[in-house]
Amino acid sequence: MFHINDHFLKLPGSYLFAEIARRIREYQAAHPDADLIRLGIGDVTQPLVPAVIDAMHEAVDEMGKRETFRGYGPDFGYDFLVNAIREWDYEKRGISLAYDEVFVSDGAKCDVGNIQELFSDDAVIAVTDPVYPVYVDSNAMAGRAGNYKGDRWDRLVYLPCNAENGFVPALPEQKVDVLYLCYPNNPTGTVLTKEQLKVFVDWARENQALIIYDAAYRAYITTEGIPASIYEVEGAREVAIECNSFSKTAGFTGTRCAYTVIPHEVRGLSSTGEKVELNALWKRRMATKFNGVSYPVQRGAAAVYTEEGQKQIREVIAGYMENARIIREGLEARGFTVFGGKDAPYIWMKVPSGMDSWAFFDKLLDEAHVVGTPGAGFGPSGEGYFRLTAFNTREKTLEAVSRFERLKL
Repeated sequence: MFHINDHFLKLPGSYLFAEIARRIREYQAAHPDADLIRLGIGDVTQPLVPAVIDAMHEAVDEMGKRETFRGYGPDFGYDFLVNAIREWDYEKRGISLAYDEVFVSDGAKCDVGNIQELFSDDAVIAVTDPVYPVYVDSNAMAGRAGNYKGDRWDRLVYLPCNAENGFVPALPEQKVDVLYLCYPNNPTGTVLTKEQLKVFVDWARENQALIIYDAAYRAYITTEGIPASIYEVEGAREVAIECNSFSKTAGFTGTRCAYTVIPHEVRGLSSTGEKVELNALWKRRMATKFNGVSYPVQRGAAAVYTEEGQKQIREVIAGYMENARIIREGLEARGFTVFGGKDAPYIWMKVPSGMDSWAFFDKLLDEAHVVGTPGAGFGPSGEGYFRLTAFNTREKTLEAVSRFERLKL
């Protein structure tokens, strides 16, 4: 009989959001009349904006005519989308990217999960803690995380982010090859200033390490001076790969489109000591394992970068950030300690004293019929915290906050 990848067997339980879905199904089966409000998974609720829909309709019509039909597209993205990304997301911020440094994909989650294929088996991985689970689980599946003991992996380097350090992680104290950073942060909703981010870029350059920078929520930044791209920091092109998404920026969670930037300057060592461009390796990986995002979806994504598209998505984002304000201020008024919600669509709250985050999940579900995400699911430093998202409707957001009065604390 063939052998399986035993590293999968080391994964604790199920994926975080699958476990949440299981608990919700069981609760609804037992309480079919319960009116649940979901502030847990980071899925948007507002429809695609008209500019995107119009572009996709036009593209679908093209696919129905022989003279405009398109088969396989470019592996790394159509030029009309790649160039729009370069212009709107980078050149307007004073950042110059080569055409072949941008790779269009079907999701930032896919990219941050797949990028680990470029690392050696013995690469030492560091993550901020709490952390988006995909960074950890994808490396665990490849064997780089070691064994799961207690509440953590014994080969991962954890950089705690909590109220005590202002949610700013310390630099690794040991040798690290790859560091994952996500800002604006999921799950804490916090950000780094340009000066704080420069500390990590300088460290990576000095230690010849790689930063995987997840900037999926940068469209939600409202505080002046907060960097929207790691490439705003001098020297970052040498040490950083940046992942971005249309999911939360433009409502593409069900449509799937994203992109990753890998500058030519980013290099790693082969087993023979040769310096190799990661850009070339990612090209090879993408060409082998991926056939590109569909033409209608890429046309829809490109419409985001029109004047009308930008206006429309900003209105949607402003609505979500109003929800974040409602949650943040509503919980503060009820005596909870909360963080985030100013530059990100996530609110990170402390759970009541003497209660762990899964117990609070069950309590909130049972007494208030509100769904959130336990902080422990994001790593050991997430215990004692709880994440709420701003992605529901305004009406349900207001109702959810009012339901916190039902909690018997």
